[in-house]
Amino acid sequence: MKKKLFMNGEWIEASHYVQLSSPYSGKEIAEIPAATVEEVDMGLEAAFNARKTMAVMPSHQRAQILEKVVFLLEKRADEAAEIIATEAAKPISAAKAEVARTIQTYKFAAEEAKRIHGETIPLDAAPGGEGRLAYTVREPIGVIVAITPFNFPMNLVAHKVGPAIASGNTVILKPAGQTPLSAFFIAELFQEAGLPAGALNVVTGSGSVIGEKLVKDDRVQKISFTGSPAVGIGIRNKAGLKRVTLELGSNSAVIIDKGIDVDKIIARCVAGAFGFQGQVCISLQRVYILEELYEVFVEKFVEATKALKVGDPLDPKTDVSALITRNDVQRALDWIKEAERQGAKVACGGTSEGNVLMPTVLLEADPSLKVSCQEVFAPIVLINKVKSVEEAIELVNDSRYGLQAGIYTDNIHLALTAAQDLHVGGVMINDIPTFRVDHMPYGGVKESGVGREGIKYAIEEMTEQKLVVFNRN
Repeated sequence: MKKKLFMNGEWIEASHYVQLSSPYSGKEIAEIPAATVEEVDMGLEAAFNARKTMAVMPSHQRAQILEKVVFLLEKRADEAAEIIATEAAKPISAAKAEVARTIQTYKFAAEEAKRIHGETIPLDAAPGGEGRLAYTVREPIGVIVAITPFNFPMNLVAHKVGPAIASGNTVILKPAGQTPLSAFFIAELFQEAGLPAGALNVVTGSGSVIGEKLVKDDRVQKISFTGSPAVGIGIRNKAGLKRVTLELGSNSAVIIDKGIDVDKIIARCVAGAFGFQGQVCISLQRVYILEELYEVFVEKFVEATKALKVGDPLDPKTDVSALITRNDVQRALDWIKEAERQGAKVACGGTSEGNVLMPTVLLEADPSLKVSCQEVFAPIVLINKVKSVEEAIELVNDSRYGLQAGIYTDNIHLALTAAQDLHVGGVMINDIPTFRVDHMPYGGVKESGVGREGIKYAIEEMTEQKLVVFNRN
């Protein structure tokens, strides 16, 4: 299967191609275009030329296109899930859940397209403002570069493309190298839904070859990037005055207070730690539990972890499959060995079969270890005992990251203290940090990034506020 670049509403043969292989089986799946700088320039030109068409398109029409995408995706949901499972080794049950969320995200985008509005400002609140009428409107900013990761190859594309189209912008989308098929699939749906030529362009290729062009080009007004902190910081340094939204890494934690019914939360915590092999930005990586509950929690958590089914992503029974690359398996194994050398105990897992890393539980891991203070992005979770919730909050905050955190407690005062003192973008009370629905504001502090996603909030960052003042004197 040979794919083409999607530019200016047409599928264009590229001058160079690379092989795409399954992370699970290693078998070749497709031939993918490796765009040159010149080919990217064609995509940028198409997006730039289409920006006026999109800007004057009535919002009901933009909503209608997005609604049509929802309708088409609902019809082809199983096919979409299979694409994700094949290219990302995401277990098919999780891939189906992602497609369902993608449908929701485009639905929200269609709804929000009709709700983009400004406000009136009472100028007579200031001396000299009498007899004047003022209001604001929101206008699209133009060309948006969307750079998306492999872990939610359909839904995280929707989180950038959905609000961009809803607000009348144009997009040049660069999906992750391992998961371009999801992006090409969505481009087909937008084409069928009647999106004007040039409003969405999909280019694939090496970030080191085409990344600079996308980030520095003067026709681009905004870059929306989800990926690693190192790349994100590099983008921000090169972007000049362009707007930048960065959704970067995390090492999300949950705090478990005394008095919690452990049986009620084990399944949820295991799912948060090992869902899609832990390759989730808000995956549960650190558990801080009051010492009274530590032994019983560890025992039940390990038991539930050992019951997970490891295997082929296309098998509906599979819970955990291959990591995205062989290098990630090796890195994770190295980090586990380092933790063991420093006194951490491996309660289960710690080994690999092929590209599958067995779900791993580490106990008594020092806060300075890589598995603790960096983002593992693998099926590894640490469980550490603490003497108080206050101590746990300090440990959660002792991190370069701050995306989301969770706390289980029946004490309203501790819940409010955690909500106030946890230095993160989102605090989940009586839930794991891995909770997300697609219309909530989502983003972090520190090295977890800048800006917020969630359709309404993304639209705010993809539009310019313009002030209009009438002098009636």
